[in-house]
Amino acid sequence: MTAGPLRRARDWQQQTFRALRHPHYRRYWISQLVSLIGSWMQSTAQSYLVLELTNQSSSALGWVTVAQFTPSLLLSLFAGAIIDRVPRRRVLLATQITLLGTALALAITTHLGVITYPLVLVIAFISGMANAFDMPARQSMVVDFVPRADVPNAVALNSLSFNVSRTLGQAVFGAVAALGVGLLAGGNENSVTRLAFPFYLNVVSFLYVLYVLATLPFPARERGPRPSVILDIAEGLRYVRATPAIVTTLLLVGTLSLTIINFNVLIPYFARVVYGVREAGFGALNAAFGVGAMIGALWQASKPNPARNLRVGAVLLIVSSTALALTPTALIAAPVLAACGFSMLTLLISANSTVQLTIPDHLRGRVMSVYSFVLVGMGPPGALLVSRLIDKTGPFGPRVGLGVIIALGALCVLALWRRLPTHVTKPAANPAD
Repeated sequence: MTAGPLRRARDWQQQTFRALRHPHYRRYWISQLVSLIGSWMQSTAQSYLVLELTNQSSSALGWVTVAQFTPSLLLSLFAGAIIDRVPRRRVLLATQITLLGTALALAITTHLGVITYPLVLVIAFISGMANAFDMPARQSMVVDFVPRADVPNAVALNSLSFNVSRTLGQAVFGAVAALGVGLLAGGNENSVTRLAFPFYLNVVSFLYVLYVLATLPFPARERGPRPSVILDIAEGLRYVRATPAIVTTLLLVGTLSLTIINFNVLIPYFARVVYGVREAGFGALNAAFGVGAMIGALWQASKPNPARNLRVGAVLLIVSSTALALTPTALIAAPVLAACGFSMLTLLISANSTVQLTIPDHLRGRVMSVYSFVLVGMGPPGALLVSRLIDKTGPFGPRVGLGVIIALGALCVLALWRRLPTHVTKPAANPAD
């Protein structure tokens, strides 16, 4: 009687995690999971630190996002051309060492009590410069370790590791910060030095991923005479412009990143200011979002054609964000934020898979840099818009301000609805021809 359910469970597991059967991808995936847990602890600690340093200013959170993501706005297209020219291992080692250095700088200055808000902005900007190259490099290297048939699953599993780490990193932030009170703050709960401990743990997590990157056998890529970087960038942009499925997908991701997908500002502000929670509750609400995102990534990983869920993800994102605007307490906000995380990942994995499966390999770095440009590059203007609209001293306040943001996002979805792709076509050599 149990053979049927057991077999279905086994089939689901094999389908959902099939990319992990490739040993090199499996090593890389585990290393990213370990490193990202530390990175999410750092990100959560940094948001809390900024609120502590600036008397709970949503604008301060917005400007940290601007500092962190402006480099992606400025450098993403250039980064894509570099990634298609330079060995990806070299790019990733450079970016990871830089990010390790920024984590160490945060840890030491916070531990010594000399951290200031302007210094956080500088460190965020340096991290952003590294991430402008790191993000498209990591996304484009999926094809180095798995065959094309497993690319959608690998994309979903990358998002799964990102959100498992988000859940774990944010969930333990409160406990780690509390431990920092005893180890680093001398029992003084009001000292910001207690927040240094998550930064130190992140430094340690980078060591493992650097070892894996240094020892993985990256496949050699064909190299020959190349035109200038500007011509390389132009070739990638021509391909994007001539491919309707990519253009519409990028417009959807870009407009929603400008509006609703600003949870790095929304969640810290609602948690600390609207709901008034401290470290443990702050970490729990962030983790709830991560749990939902993790479930969304698992659901997408089990789907053979994730591109079909673009519309589903967009609608669910609007509905769940509306529920958040109406949620009265932190306890009720936890499952609502989980729904927001599920919706966001459903949308973004569908978008990423659509783009990854539509582009040829020789343009992968450049096209994925455009994807990074619209996803991350919209962060600075989006963060400023959102932080202004939800600020308690602003024209609307947090709840009505979030409602305005949702309305703007919904209008963008309606404008693109009929053109959104529902299936993936094989990449053409040059659609401009």
